[in-house]
Amino acid sequence: MTLLQENPAETAYEAELIQRIKSGEHDLFYRLIQPYERRVYATALSIVRNEADAEDIAQDSILKAFRHLSQFRGEARFSTWLLQITINEARMRKRRMTLRAMESISDQQNDEGDYMPREFADWREIPSESLERKEIRTALVEALSSLGEKYRSVFVLRDIQHLSIEETARVLEISPGSVKTRLLRARLMLRDFLSPGLNGQWSATPAFAKGNKPWE
Repeated sequence: MTLLQENPAETAYEAELIQRIKSGEHDLFYRLIQPYERRVYATALSIVRNEADAEDIAQDSILKAFRHLSQFRGEARFSTWLLQITINEARMRKRRMTLRAMESISDQQNDEGDYMPREFADWREIPSESLERKEIRTALVEALSSLGEKYRSVFVLRDIQHLSIEETARVLEISPGSVKTRLLRARLMLRDFLSPGLNGQWSATPAFAKGNKPWE
């Protein structure tokens, strides 16, 4: 897989922006964050799988990054630091959602001990302007939703957002070896899920060039 190469000029420009923001030019923060807004949203969505919650998490993560920018020491890329914040915010939101769901189920119990299951929001797709066919997009989203969080998160960061093995490991706070293992497992599970194709077979004419991934 081809990785995005780090541009030294862009890295230097970003470092300058961060320093200026720390020095009080707070209006420059949006310029700093703008290239990563989509990535932050997609990362949150890969965990909570709900558009509204992902939007809230993205906003909270960006605000938290602004409030704590003084703590950023440049030991990792800014995007990696920002995605770490996003992952933590999403996981905390997911834990709160689980607790609320359990409380809701408990509240709905009647005198006979039965309960009405709580209706969860629909799972939504990860937005991507580069997906060329609705059928393939829908199949991929369904396949991603079938993965456990630890596999889905690695796949989204590595194969969709093109983070390196080391960056993915740092964001998820796992070892590079675990990233490789989980990514391989995620790819195999997605392959098995998607291999039958749509209604048993893929269209005779693929919507994307051979060798390319439909989410790129």
